[in-house]
Amino acid sequence: MKAKAAVFTAPNTPFEVREFDVTATPPGFGRSELIASGVCGTDLHIFRGKLDMPVPSIIGHEFVGKLTDCDPAEAAKYGLKKGDNVIADIAVPCGKCLLCRTGDDANCVNMRDTNSESIDKPPYLYGGYAEVNYTPLTNLLKIPEGVDPKAAAVFGCPGPTIIHSVRLARRAGCGPGPETTAVVQGLGPVGCFAAVYFKALGVKKIYAVGAHDNPGRADLLKKLGADEVLSLEKDGEDAITDKILSENDGLGADLCAECSGAPSALTLGMNVLRNRGLYLIPGQYSSSGNVSIPPEVITFKALRFIGSSQYSVIDVLDYLEFMRAHKELEKTVISLGSFYSVSDVNAAFKDALTGKNIKTLLVK
Repeated sequence: MKAKAAVFTAPNTPFEVREFDVTATPPGFGRSELIASGVCGTDLHIFRGKLDMPVPSIIGHEFVGKLTDCDPAEAAKYGLKKGDNVIADIAVPCGKCLLCRTGDDANCVNMRDTNSESIDKPPYLYGGYAEVNYTPLTNLLKIPEGVDPKAAAVFGCPGPTIIHSVRLARRAGCGPGPETTAVVQGLGPVGCFAAVYFKALGVKKIYAVGAHDNPGRADLLKKLGADEVLSLEKDGEDAITDKILSENDGLGADLCAECSGAPSALTLGMNVLRNRGLYLIPGQYSSSGNVSIPPEVITFKALRFIGSSQYSVIDVLDYLEFMRAHKELEKTVISLGSFYSVSDVNAAFKDALTGKNIKTLLVK
């Protein structure tokens, strides 16, 4: 039996589609067949050379598949069995560092990942961009019965990312609630889920702000929970700032979530927040340049910043439970996805890099 995989060989270089032998499943691992594997913004940064990655390698960390081979007794320890739909969580915190010991294993300073093993030794297929995947059973999470696995794949990373940022905010004594006016910067997958999640949390009003005027994208954001969708291209930064600052009797928004990855977004986010406003920043996940910010705004407004990079298993579990509890969203969520075979990985990346798709995914 053979399986195709997309091999990353160098930045800004087309992937090589190779066939690998499907080998025996190592003890403690599960072998899964691909249902859908998302192309994350992180993967685009890797492709552009903005994040380091050993080569050659099979990247991808949003793998959703069907568990087809494992030791039944071992799998049962983790509530798994053959035939389950699963999502792979690649993060392996050390459990020993200061962060892990204080309940913050998402920011483990010795973090390892399950998809970085060599493609030159069996079983080869650790990364997400493959028709078959091998992941330790400890890192496979069952998708609840009744949840469409393709729908779960669309927000497989964006969902836990936003959930974790809100979790960190609440640990700091702040977070969205019914009286909140929120701004979501960026209309990609992370921004889309932020709108969905904030709406489910009962946020009073949600603005979504994107770079370009895209009526189709705006309509989708409104279906997902945004009350108003604004664009820098059409509305201009000054008008957007004035509009959002009219909230809370002229103080501005309570919460801003930076989901675009554009460094220049930070200034707008700071400016539209009210005094003691909360800024969630999960979107700046690459070395994409610096930006000049007015630091006195942080001081005078006494702003609260929450940086959030990784997420934990608990965030993935909360995400899956969210999808189970909100079945009414499945049709819209699946419509956000554009699906390509593993063999068409280079077409998938071309479309993702040019912003043609909201969410790009590979399928078998």
